[in-house]
Amino acid sequence: METKEKEIIRLEKETVIPILKSKLMTTLTGLIADPSIRAEFLKFCKRVEYTIRAWYYLQFEDLMQLHSLFDPETGAENLEQQNLSPEEIDVLEQNFLKYLFQVIDKSNFKIANDEEIDVALSGQYLLNLPITVDDTKLDKELLTRYFAKHHHENLPDFADKYIIFRRGIGIDQTTDYFILEKVDVLIARFWAFLLRLIGLKETLAKRSSGQPKKDVKKINEIADKDFELVERIRLENMEISISNLLSKTAIQEPTFERIIVVYRKASNKTKKERGIYVKHFQKIPMADMEIVLPEKKNPGLTPVDWVRFLGSAIVGLVAVISSLKVPSADLWVIFAVIPTVIYNIAKIYITYQQNLATYQKLITQFMYDKQLDSGRGTLLHLCDNVIQQEVKEVIISFFILMIQGKATKKLDKRCKKLIKKKFGKSCNFDVDDAVQKLEKLRIIVRDANGQHSCVDIRSANEVIGTTTEEIVLNVEQQVNDMP
Repeated sequence: METKEKEIIRLEKETVIPILKSKLMTTLTGLIADPSIRAEFLKFCKRVEYTIRAWYYLQFEDLMQLHSLFDPETGAENLEQQNLSPEEIDVLEQNFLKYLFQVIDKSNFKIANDEEIDVALSGQYLLNLPITVDDTKLDKELLTRYFAKHHHENLPDFADKYIIFRRGIGIDQTTDYFILEKVDVLIARFWAFLLRLIGLKETLAKRSSGQPKKDVKKINEIADKDFELVERIRLENMEISISNLLSKTAIQEPTFERIIVVYRKASNKTKKERGIYVKHFQKIPMADMEIVLPEKKNPGLTPVDWVRFLGSAIVGLVAVISSLKVPSADLWVIFAVIPTVIYNIAKIYITYQQNLATYQKLITQFMYDKQLDSGRGTLLHLCDNVIQQEVKEVIISFFILMIQGKATKKLDKRCKKLIKKKFGKSCNFDVDDAVQKLEKLRIIVRDANGQHSCVDIRSANEVIGTTTEEIVLNVEQQVNDMP
């Protein structure tokens, strides 16, 4: 089955090194010829990790303490024990959001903006029901106060109720017969043709979410180092005929590899809601992103379904009335029209029930397969992400200076070139942040020309010094060696 036209989605790349720390260390160490230098470099990598972990410990501890006050399950009880005023609680919850968003940013997540959301939801994948959020069940004060004090560019329209962070781009593929879906596409094209004839084309221009649909950019060839291109393959863009109606078809949808949703439920008349929800998902197809939204309404018929439903009823009614007006009413015509109308209405209802069953199945699947964690578990995961990423940035930046000598702005290019050559990965990461940490460790220097150079690896290890973790490991080793 051929695709009419390739649908390419362009998304901004994240500043992340997509390589496991252990693999990075092993590969870089293997590039060092001198065995003694290799041993010193491995020691350096360990000391860098221990040191960076210690730097972040206090910040992460503050984050966890604040979360204990706003955990949806136990936060209310903990707040009651603190005997704080409403104003003091307001300050603490804003501090929690500040620390939380800093850690999320350090973990290389980006706030999904309106353009990305519109592109993601401009198609359909496995979910074929209109999913909307019940705004009355979500608090609108918490995030509004935060973003009033902490300005962000390109905030989405829903940022007063909930915020979505995304990281990483992947691909999800599904192969099936999709018989009902293909029939649905054919019927939709037929109805679209009829609506164009009577001037109601805009009716079909609405997305399933009920918001105006923006045109997705069709790009055949785009070369931009700061953007990643992914292809969306869906039934709506395929040539569908009787010959391929019963054959298997592969569809493809880009995914957000990680999504974090932050929100608070609305308060009621008797209780002020203070719990802040932090939910973490993985491998979410972009077109089905509505599945992660909070406080979803029960899905109903799509606008297209309503058009078919009303159209079938009107056509059937007109046909019956026209037949009755004829002096000698043809009962056979009536008997032929009524079953057809009933069949169309029944098909719409059955299709809706099947889509609803798919929706419920997806909800169950997301609960077990797609949702990584929530609350404290998500925070611990983010904290570890921050440490792992910054350790990798520092290690590779120091390695380049150690092997290739002095560098200024070329350090960024050298790091990316090495990662592409040795790991086959294109990436973009914050070299300036890594340089600042190396300067903080006092193991690189900058000359009058702005060029950075590093001390030798043995001196670097001496400057960092023996870490607490190494002392503990040495004591454990001595205990194990005792007879």
